[in-house]
Amino acid sequence: MLLWKSFFIAFSVLLPLINPLGSALVFLGLAGEAPPAVYRSLARKIAINNVIFLAVIELLGAAILNFFGISLPIVQLSGGIVIAAMGWSVLNERDARAIIKNKEEESAVRAETRTQYIEQATFYPFTFPVTSGPGTLVALLTVTAHLSTRVISRDFLAHLGVFLAVVVLSVLVYFCYAYAPKITKIIPPSTAHGILRVVAFILLCIGVQIAWNGLSVLIAAVLRP
Repeated sequence: MLLWKSFFIAFSVLLPLINPLGSALVFLGLAGEAPPAVYRSLARKIAINNVIFLAVIELLGAAILNFFGISLPIVQLSGGIVIAAMGWSVLNERDARAIIKNKEEESAVRAETRTQYIEQATFYPFTFPVTSGPGTLVALLTVTAHLSTRVISRDFLAHLGVFLAVVVLSVLVYFCYAYAPKITKIIPPSTAHGILRVVAFILLCIGVQIAWNGLSVLIAAVLRP
């Protein structure tokens, strides 16, 4: 059935790009120290934002790019740079333990300010590009273009399958983000810190790779006789 075919295709393509568990470690590194309730609230907002954001891209992404005259290679190049910058920032960030030696010593005003800051970051950078980056957008546009037909009923089923995949992935994002601190507690702090740096390095490499994919297409277009 086309519905489930499009679901499994979209899910298999988007899962390694969204990577809920790996993204949760990056999210934890960016969010820093916060109460569990704040993490659950952030995770819920990010998951909802992710569904809405990817649904809009699925339905209107190609039209928006065409309207502004933006090609996919340009999206890859600029988006890859953003992802690489995020990875570089996390990679060079000091350990939160070195910044805050004792959580109880943090003042209430500072804690409230920090909470307000991360609450304002639910879309950028937590939803985009940490959760769904340019690579996810390009992959989503590619999948929807691949599944599209000239039959309205089949197009509806194909888009519905892709949307269901987005919803399922966003639910996984919620659980991984909401319980990111608990996930890291299972692992020794030094190991979690090292894993975070490895994930940040991989994020940097992904950003460079996405940017290079777009740049290589642009260079080939310029050099083409």
